[in-house]
Amino acid sequence: MSKDSEPKKSTKVITIRIDQELNDNLDRMKDRMGITKNSLIKNYLELSKYFLKRKSTIQSLNDRDLVVIKRSFVRNLIERLDETEQLNFGDKLGRFINDIARIYGKQEDLPFKIDFCDNLGFFNNLLDERNFVLVEKKFGPAKFAEAFLWRLFEQKELNPNYIEEEMKGNKSLRQKYKNQMKQLDISSSHYSYDFARIDKES
Repeated sequence: MSKDSEPKKSTKVITIRIDQELNDNLDRMKDRMGITKNSLIKNYLELSKYFLKRKSTIQSLNDRDLVVIKRSFVRNLIERLDETEQLNFGDKLGRFINDIARIYGKQEDLPFKIDFCDNLGFFNNLLDERNFVLVEKKFGPAKFAEAFLWRLFEQKELNPNYIEEEMKGNKSLRQKYKNQMKQLDISSSHYSYDFARIDKES
């Protein structure tokens, strides 16, 4: 089906009244970003699909309180954790995304979950030509990313023994880790794993 013959999405026109101070701020922001005011407002409205903005709080779609902080600050904190804690943190974050997906009946919908990660600022929604997910390494250390992606794709906890302290001198465990967490050499600046692939049917 050509793009010209694809049905257009239904749209609605909404009208709201805002004070002059907010209007002036929108004008400054659209000039700063180099976009139209209409596009700026649409971008903000799109955020309602990913979190709740109440009068004085920001909450996730499963009613968890959120804060906005620099991504680099979070990454630095995670990098200071030992590998066991990195695995735990990655697993908890994966559970968080899965819980939201479950609320909306999207537990098995991997494109939905990856798009959600993108819009929350975790990492860009990027796939290679074979539909393997590419996660920027600035997302966090490898153990954290592995536990997160394993929970996201496999919906279970990654083996807590997959840390260097446990695998050192244990050839059987290390081989099991390499087989299960088969790394792909797609991009030097991204994590990619054999299990983290989105089927075309998804």
